[in-house]
Amino acid sequence: MKNTAVVTGAEGFIGSHLVRFLQAKAWNVIGTYLRNGQEPLPKLPNLRFVTCDLRDGGQIAEIVGEYEPTHIFHLGAQSLPTLSWEDPVGTFESNIMGSLHLFEAVRHMKRRPVVVSACSSAEYGHVAASAIPVTEHQPLLPLHPYGISKVCLDLLAREYFLDYKIPAVNLRLFNTTGPGKTNDAPSDFVRQLIRIKKGLQPPLIEVGNLEPHRAFLDVEDTVRGFYVAALKGKRGEVYNLCANKTHQIAELLNTAIRLSGLKVEIRRAPHLMRPSDEKIIFGSTKKFGKDTGWKPMRTIEQTLTSMLDYWDFALMDTGKNDHKNGKESRPGLKRDRRRV
Repeated sequence: MKNTAVVTGAEGFIGSHLVRFLQAKAWNVIGTYLRNGQEPLPKLPNLRFVTCDLRDGGQIAEIVGEYEPTHIFHLGAQSLPTLSWEDPVGTFESNIMGSLHLFEAVRHMKRRPVVVSACSSAEYGHVAASAIPVTEHQPLLPLHPYGISKVCLDLLAREYFLDYKIPAVNLRLFNTTGPGKTNDAPSDFVRQLIRIKKGLQPPLIEVGNLEPHRAFLDVEDTVRGFYVAALKGKRGEVYNLCANKTHQIAELLNTAIRLSGLKVEIRRAPHLMRPSDEKIIFGSTKKFGKDTGWKPMRTIEQTLTSMLDYWDFALMDTGKNDHKNGKESRPGLKRDRRRV
């Protein structure tokens, strides 16, 4: 029987890569999204998109009932910690109630699909240096409503596995980056480098704190992790999904500059400094590797090169007049040359 996957949050960074990955594997893929916005959705064989607000239990029940998926990849969420402080109620409605509606819909299916949920390293909160790299046994002490909402998803999936035998696997995601990512250090660096290359800004990059160490996993390795978890992950288990080594933010910046071939000035900007920064965020993936054989394949140089290529294409139609007006073009999913 051919595999059929429902991917919630298919318009997001990881979700958009995952639907393409599964489609390339010849799966039938149904991607749900809350709103399309400006970007056209790709028209590919065995891939279709449907709108779905997870806060509406009837909508998700109708979708799983119609398509009867063999697998569900649950990525739909309000995913910004900063926004979760501003709107904790909305975050809980999306992330907790939305997940509850999903598991309730699955519970009433005759043939229950494998459900792989995108949980988060934010569930751990601050971790002592002695506990790095953090394992899945680390206490869950989140620091913001977003982290709390992901703990709830973690526990919901476990409860529905224990009580209703739903084959659930949870992945606690650490830093993930790659083509199409925005609002993290690597994407900010490479985007500015391409703007400098195209004459859209002077050869100057303003930076915040360059001291922390982060383990950035390439999105290609991330979506492969979801795929492997669905096929080989132990049901009812939770796994960290993280790169296998850390890099100092300063190292990432210097590597991106070297790969770009540009000469730029680096200037520290007080407005980019956060009140506090964890010195290191790094998770152990020994458990996931042991159970599934997964390991990261992409180097940080490969990741940064693909991101430079992405932004070079994304800004190809941007003129200086657009720059003056504060506008930039970004490729829609159809035009995106990302390899997934």
